[in-house]
Amino acid sequence: MGQESSTPMDESTPPQTLSARTLDAVASYIREGRAKKIVLMTGAGISTAAGIPDFRSPETGIYANLAKLNLPYPEAVFEISYFRSNPLPFYTLAHELYPGRYSPTISHCFIRLLSDKGLLLKLFTQNIDCLERAAGVPADKIIEAHGSFAHQRCIDCQRVYPDDLMKQAITRREVPHCSRDACNGLVKPDIVFFGETLPESFYLNRMLPGAADLVIIMGTSLTVQPFASLPGYCSEGVPRVLLNLDRVGGLGSRADDVLVLGDIDAGVRRLASAIGWLEELEALFRSCNPDQPHESEKNHKSQDDTLNDEVAKITEEVDKSLRLSEQYSATLQEELSLPERTTVKSGVFKDETTLLHGPTADIDTSYREDQGASTVGVQQGNGNADKDAENPNTPDVKPQLEEPTGRKASL
Repeated sequence: MGQESSTPMDESTPPQTLSARTLDAVASYIREGRAKKIVLMTGAGISTAAGIPDFRSPETGIYANLAKLNLPYPEAVFEISYFRSNPLPFYTLAHELYPGRYSPTISHCFIRLLSDKGLLLKLFTQNIDCLERAAGVPADKIIEAHGSFAHQRCIDCQRVYPDDLMKQAITRREVPHCSRDACNGLVKPDIVFFGETLPESFYLNRMLPGAADLVIIMGTSLTVQPFASLPGYCSEGVPRVLLNLDRVGGLGSRADDVLVLGDIDAGVRRLASAIGWLEELEALFRSCNPDQPHESEKNHKSQDDTLNDEVAKITEEVDKSLRLSEQYSATLQEELSLPERTTVKSGVFKDETTLLHGPTADIDTSYREDQGASTVGVQQGNGNADKDAENPNTPDVKPQLEEPTGRKASL
């Protein structure tokens, strides 16, 4: 288990379980009640339709745009040592990506529908956006392999930080600190950064696909370990369905693998229609998106244009935070004749006039790239499964991690 052949199944080889390697055959399998323990595995491809930009596209991703700014390296925003030095760039991104700004897609609602019908065994997601929760998928059904914005804690004493205070801080673009006076450490969402381990829940449940009677993989490049190994734990003879722009991993190498390549939401709608659930799914989608305009009222700007606009906005905000922190540090150095390597207390950044104030993180103005650059990822890829393809040692919207065995892992 866990090892996948990359050789596609010969078309002449008949399936073992399904009547055919087609979406209609999968629909019949579900409709006949043969799929009662369904495991899903998802990546950023199911969230780009919500308007959430990807991080790794070579020219249009967030990292490509952050590379133009004065950061040691673009992924430093999700690197724990840089966060300790200067948390403002991360919290600028957090302000733009925080749950509540985006609504679930039809794919998220399909997962909720499976849960409502008692068919969802577990969802493994690489995404940190919490859109599964927003769609109403129960928290105990979700394994957020790379963490999420759902919870937060002090990075020093590990004290849990209240949700309402975190939301308030991010809304105000403040850097939150531990509520224990004796600590006052930086608070960070439970998103896995470089130098941090994956959640324990991932390792406790990673063998669960072996108990599934149907596995559905959506919107992921399956290049980031250890998440990429999950489909390999599925038992032989159990159907595996890939809804993605491209074939990934070893999917397509087994007799009961079904590849549905193309737009992910369109594939989900096709499957729901074949099962007989489309009307129910669309109703659920409308309930999760009450402000969604009717199709005839929509501004038909392309998804790529929408994502590019969002990336440009995020990049501009991070640039502003960097300029403000540098300006503030430079001013203090000049007025107080501080040495070149200076630690300055910083806090809220609001605009060009208020600059930074309040006790928060220590900004080390001498932080240099030669202190070590690692590659990170926050949300795996984009809506495009191949665009989010990472190097096996990099994450999804997460950083490089250490598994309990000491082996390097990536989000």
